[in-house]
Amino acid sequence: MKHVIVYKEAGRYAGWPANYGIWNWGDEIVTGFTLGFHSVDGGFHFRDKDRPFTTMQSRSTDGGLTWDTGPAPLSAPGDVAICADEHMNLSLGPLHSRSNPPESFNKTIHFLNPDFAMLMGRTGLRKGCESYFFVTYDRCLTWQGPYSFPMFGELGIAARTDIIKDRSDTHRAKFFLSSTKPDGDEGRVFCAETQNGGRSFKFISWIRETPEGFDIMPSSLKLPSGRLMTALRCRSSENNRGWIDLMYSDDEAVSWSQLSKPVANTGVGGNPPAMLRLSDSRVCLIYGYRDEGSGVRYVVSEDEGETWGEEIILREDAGNHDIGYPRVVERADGNLVAVYYHNDVADGERYIAATIWKP
Repeated sequence: MKHVIVYKEAGRYAGWPANYGIWNWGDEIVTGFTLGFHSVDGGFHFRDKDRPFTTMQSRSTDGGLTWDTGPAPLSAPGDVAICADEHMNLSLGPLHSRSNPPESFNKTIHFLNPDFAMLMGRTGLRKGCESYFFVTYDRCLTWQGPYSFPMFGELGIAARTDIIKDRSDTHRAKFFLSSTKPDGDEGRVFCAETQNGGRSFKFISWIRETPEGFDIMPSSLKLPSGRLMTALRCRSSENNRGWIDLMYSDDEAVSWSQLSKPVANTGVGGNPPAMLRLSDSRVCLIYGYRDEGSGVRYVVSEDEGETWGEEIILREDAGNHDIGYPRVVERADGNLVAVYYHNDVADGERYIAATIWKP
């Protein structure tokens, strides 16, 4: 196992890779994160909300051992970080009133292009939040967009990147998305689909229409059998404790049931899952842990998510709970590269780290 630093700078706050995405082409890996300024007065997150955040992008060409980082090559609405409105005391307004507003998408997405990636963005978490997207066909060297994304009749859509491509149709893909609940608070998860390369999107189903507390930030995959599985970040409305539930569908996302609870405790506030099917057919789920011994952990299933092995600690050396939000890919040699944000001491800067290991 090896821990490496992706990006770290004194006085800066780097966080939340799960809000962006991760893609790999062999040993070439690209991920993103939010960069702001550190402040011990920031609350749960030690960030300065009075200074704008920016969107950053990191690339490794050696399987995650070393990284080059710079501003993401995209035009963000409002010229601020995507997926970070709630961390800035700025009156940005709705998307249509910002600089670089999303345009209507009148092209056709080719999901199976070998150098393709798609990145979702959002303006918030609760009533009134809007989402949009970017696409690339050159391995994230340039991004096209932003493009408008539908509201599906909901009070708010808080999209992160969670897409399952149809391997037989380059114009078809399923999207797993977080929405507001009927009262305008976050959140519940649903599945939508495009069958025409993003020219239109259709709501398919709620994963769980009335969750206990909230369900947000899904991480999804499709098994060779055709079964869809999505892991949900869950949190109680009573005690702010988090866990992860695993849902499944055997009818192309029309209906869903709970398969298992891979993780019973992700700590205060909770943390999102990063799930993938390994090349040896096991399923691995990585997450941040926000209690004493804060850090990054994972569990593995050998029966496609029905049961899970013991929790394995990758690291428990964080200064406090302000950590996690992982994304993960598998290299050709079977090693995983998990990217997340971390800290060494409670009042120190937050930085982006990666762990490389073979589960």
